[in-house]
Amino acid sequence: MTGATTERARLAYVPAQPTTAEKAGIIPMSLRTVNFVVPGGVDDPAAPSGGNAYDRRVCLDLPGFGWQVTRHAAPGTWPRPDRAARDHLARTLRDFPDDAVVLLDGLVACGVPDLVTPHADRLRLAVLVHLPLADETGLAPAVAADLDARERAVLRAAPAVVATSDWAVRRLVSHHGLAPERVHVAAPGADIAPLAPGTDGVSRLLCVAAVTPRKGQHRLVEALATVRDLPWTCELVGGLGHDPAYVAHLRELIARYGLADRLHLTGPRSGADLDATYAAADLMVLTSYAETYGMAVTEALARGIPVLATDVGGVPEAVGRAPDGGVPGILVPPEDPAALAAELRGWFGEPDVRRRLKAAARGRRAALAGWAATARSLAGVLSRLPQAPRRAA
Repeated sequence: MTGATTERARLAYVPAQPTTAEKAGIIPMSLRTVNFVVPGGVDDPAAPSGGNAYDRRVCLDLPGFGWQVTRHAAPGTWPRPDRAARDHLARTLRDFPDDAVVLLDGLVACGVPDLVTPHADRLRLAVLVHLPLADETGLAPAVAADLDARERAVLRAAPAVVATSDWAVRRLVSHHGLAPERVHVAAPGADIAPLAPGTDGVSRLLCVAAVTPRKGQHRLVEALATVRDLPWTCELVGGLGHDPAYVAHLRELIARYGLADRLHLTGPRSGADLDATYAAADLMVLTSYAETYGMAVTEALARGIPVLATDVGGVPEAVGRAPDGGVPGILVPPEDPAALAAELRGWFGEPDVRRRLKAAARGRRAALAGWAATARSLAGVLSRLPQAPRRAA
């Protein structure tokens, strides 16, 4: 989604009738403005992420709940920006008028408390946390501790914090000592897509995730190397530019195990190409070390594709249950490629397991919440932001 697309969507919205949110009493009978500060690469097709997709989607859906969105892209290598990026963000925040409603993507905001917290006494601030900064895998301990302290300062100063799962709410409250009433959940939605026909019902595996240490694709490679006697193929779909050293390590690992003809790093895909990739998949696999939710999980379930994933963070919430109680996925302990390999053998060797998982995935598909629910939750948070405690001189 481009900025022009967002602008057209915003200008096209002229409600002749009260919106759903207005009827529910969530907002007054008028369209209000939220300034949304997002990472500069939010629209970059070469670097897709769940956080970027979330930001783009709520920009489109918030007008339906009474909030026109003005996007402010913040270029830079967040959460550790250079001087030019810091100066740009400082100007952006300084230019907002007193008492303006401002939603800050946590990737941009949480690493720079010296820029953000001085505005907490004059703006109506909310911070949207997609992933706690220190949860990124591979950080040096000193760097993780520094980012953690910076994030804590920002979140304690913000009148409202928005997280993307109930698990993330609990973690932020306990880890940063936040008042529970100031931390809210707005879980990602999912667009129901046509049921994936798959390939042969068993053998085509798919992992959709940026290729980074946190997503743990090396664990998947190691697990697949132990089940090479099974007739699987696997596509790793995701951006390759986040961590070139990790990508190189993954390619070396694939070559070392002799899997290059069956395990493919395809790079990012979107639109019809991504839809076709999902349509051919029989099983979604995700081996992350940390996830606040796991949007790729619900994207697969929205097509009736079962999931095999690590039991971390908010992933169990994303997997969820079908209305009849069936579980549409298998969760394995992190740091255990052997458990992952064992479940893959079960997937291939037990038709009853496959039938049960597929039936549950289809049931879960029908019960998934859409993005309107996300926008409704976020609109409710914005509407309840308190007036700034004082005005700057």
